[in-house]
Amino acid sequence: MHDINFIRDNPIAFDNAMKQRGEIPVSKKIIELDENKRKTQTILQKNLSEKNLLSKSIGDIKSKRGDASKEFKRVEEINSEISTLKELEIIQNDELNAILTRLPNIPDDTTPSGKSEKDNIFYKEWGHKPNFNFKPKKHFEIGENLNLMNFDIATRMSGSRFVVLKGQLSKLERALANFMLDMHTFSNGYSEINVPLLVKDNALFGTGNLPKFSEDLFSAGDNHWLIPTAEVPLTNIVREQILNENELPMRLTSYSPCFRSEAGAAGKDTRGMLRQHQFTKVELVSIVEPSQSNDELERMLKSAESILQELDIHYRVMTLCTSDMGFSAKKTYDIEVWLPGENNYREISSCSNCGDFQARRMNSRYKFNNKNIFVHTLNGSGIAVGRTIIAILENYQTDTGNVSIPKALKKYFDNKDTLL
Repeated sequence: MHDINFIRDNPIAFDNAMKQRGEIPVSKKIIELDENKRKTQTILQKNLSEKNLLSKSIGDIKSKRGDASKEFKRVEEINSEISTLKELEIIQNDELNAILTRLPNIPDDTTPSGKSEKDNIFYKEWGHKPNFNFKPKKHFEIGENLNLMNFDIATRMSGSRFVVLKGQLSKLERALANFMLDMHTFSNGYSEINVPLLVKDNALFGTGNLPKFSEDLFSAGDNHWLIPTAEVPLTNIVREQILNENELPMRLTSYSPCFRSEAGAAGKDTRGMLRQHQFTKVELVSIVEPSQSNDELERMLKSAESILQELDIHYRVMTLCTSDMGFSAKKTYDIEVWLPGENNYREISSCSNCGDFQARRMNSRYKFNNKNIFVHTLNGSGIAVGRTIIAILENYQTDTGNVSIPKALKKYFDNKDTLL
């Protein structure tokens, strides 16, 4: 949600920011609607004040046994006007919010301007691409050849974009979740939270998923939705809260299934596990003071990177441009892991600073110098478990068709060297 005062004071800057996000200029319309609403509120307050004075006057007249019929008639007129004005105020407020709630966050000054993912900027990389003395296979070829991954069974029971993992691959998913949570709680300073998988409309509104992106979600009926990521319940923990300054920074992590309709992904990544309706992920969320959010983004990025570094898998980090960021983000880093079978980098984590954008939608604040200030929220994948399985299969595959187990995970496999 946007600060209406900022839009009134900086209409040109706001329009330029929205233009970078692919939106048309709307500040003039917003200011006009806001002015009309403020005029209505002024008239409403004037009528309420007049009504209060008349009520006092009627009391005085009646105490003197006088005739207050004229005053009563005026009160009736005012009551009718107040009712009309309140209805008008609701309509004006809804019309204004219908615009404001669908506009994305303002990009940070350090976010590169761009029109597509081609304009994303390289930030850094870690590790090296593995060398093979054979042609590396794609993850689904490896998984199916080992009889540990089955898409046909999943399709028969659930449709496309689902998978059944068996045996050692199922164990690998569980091991990765434990490994990631252990890293983030013991080494990276996050507190583990177990969250609901069903949330209401207002929770998804708070994080920016609703009302604009309902087609990307799975509705469970009765005003409930399956979570697209644990970011939603984790961030909403501070919904409608006024925190004490000593409660910040708040760093939370959760492992959960995630559910996405992938409405805009028709024809993309139809083979394999890269784009699923259901997948698991370890999520990172930070709630911080405004002055700390830029540093916190770098800290969160390092926490996500630490997982791939411990697994010894090559990756690069890209700074997303204005048109490639998520709706609620002001700045985003994508970690892209190297997949030898694809001969390509693929996103495995996004870390975003949302500023006070989500906090305004959730009314989440903290006390500072006797004032209630909106907090800043950040979120990131720490990291996607399914895509980490893909990365391990492709980077650790052997010429015999087996898969070596990364050193950091061997303790979960009785110190075995390979999956089979």
